Amino acid sequence: MPACTIMSMRSKWYAFGILREKVRKRYNNMSIYNYISIGSMLCMVLLILVQTRGASLGAGLGSSGEVNTERRGTDKTIYQLTIIMAITFTLSLLFGVIF
Repeated sequence: MPACTIMSMRSKWYAFGILREKVRKRYNNMSIYNYISIGSMLCMVLLILVQTRGASLGAGLGSSGEVNTERRGTDKTIYQLTIIMAITFTLSLLFGVIF
């Protein structure tokens, strides 16, 4: 193999190593707010999917047949946890931008 080919291969691998280190440093620089945002977002999506209130097809179009006036039991707990996760998600995004 010619010497110029070996040198170009070495320089390519060297450049690839530098690029890999830059990418690794960039993505390992996540703050705690980013992790809180991801966790609260996943919990919020799960809680929204678990809620069953007005789950009929007509409810999406505005013609719900049942009247629910008050949340009780686990429905109320899931609703409150969803609100807490939404507030946590919002605050973690704001703190992540500010700090």
